[in-house]
Amino acid sequence: MYDFRKMSPEMREEVVTWRKANGLPWHSPPHGKMGYSDKYLVSAACYEHQYHIGVSPERITECEKEVVSVCQQSGNEIYAWCVLPNHYHLLLRCEAIEEFCIALGQFHGRSSRQWNKEEDQLGRKVWYRCFDREMRSERHFYASLNYVHNNPVHHGYVEKWTDWPWSSAALYLEQVGREEAERIWREYPILDYGKKWDVD
Repeated sequence: MYDFRKMSPEMREEVVTWRKANGLPWHSPPHGKMGYSDKYLVSAACYEHQYHIGVSPERITECEKEVVSVCQQSGNEIYAWCVLPNHYHLLLRCEAIEEFCIALGQFHGRSSRQWNKEEDQLGRKVWYRCFDREMRSERHFYASLNYVHNNPVHHGYVEKWTDWPWSSAALYLEQVGREEAERIWREYPILDYGKKWDVD
């Protein structure tokens, strides 16, 4: 995730030149549909995975409320979400992913200013950025759903994914029932999903 910052100036220039020549955004993955669906996993992390969201339970609650609100105001259907002390994940249906990521970026800007002011850290970098991954299949979608809900367990915050209060896990269980949730968990395992991105 932070490979670009570790590169030498020459290596950075080479990567940027290649991205320009191939019509890709200079420093980020390309957005837009790849022909599979309108469903995306959107993830965002605090800069260098610092615990800026998790300063207090109230701040995590505020962050969750704002992120879900951005989804709803953009007219997206949310299938799953999870907000942790240093990152969050959303699984949603989205017709215009670029516009949605811009709206999330605006929230990142507002929250950075507010949190830095609260902690007397003006100018501090709070967010790294967000990225979106288009769902390629039904299997990809349900593995992503399980991954989002299991994320607090993966990071050791709780033993049961339904115990984490800042996610859609309890709502999901209420909607589909325990038997169906268990079937989906067994049929669509997460395996090493997110191993390269989702690290502390």
